[in-house]
Amino acid sequence: MRVADLIGSRQEVYTLSEDATVFDAARYLREKQVRAAGVRNGRGEVVGIVSQSDISDKVAAENKCPTWMRVSEIMSTNLVTVPPEMPLDECLRLMEKHNIYHLMVIDPKAGYRGTISVQDLLRVIASDNKDRADMLEAFLFPSR
Repeated sequence: MRVADLIGSRQEVYTLSEDATVFDAARYLREKQVRAAGVRNGRGEVVGIVSQSDISDKVAAENKCPTWMRVSEIMSTNLVTVPPEMPLDECLRLMEKHNIYHLMVIDPKAGYRGTISVQDLLRVIASDNKDRADMLEAFLFPSR
């Protein structure tokens, strides 16, 4: 199975402006029931990704005010992207290698197509292969 198979039926691509407040980003993520969204600059280019973890780690845990901070201040800019043709097992390897929970899908022709999450992969892998699901579970819930 490839990334395109996973995102093919999605109707909406979630993005925020880099000028949005962190408060607005948190509300957007909650409203859309997603854990991350791409971030676009004023020219519409994808320049980052913001996640619930970014908000939690860089704002709430630091006791900063989300209504005064901009998404551009907390977004991740070291983007790990994948093309729609990439096999899902390679996506898992990338997530493990970079210790991340979301990958941005960039189509050379269509541009930004959204994100895939470790939860997306868990659902697919769990249904396809129990051994792979166990490996992903170990990644998500490492021994303490």
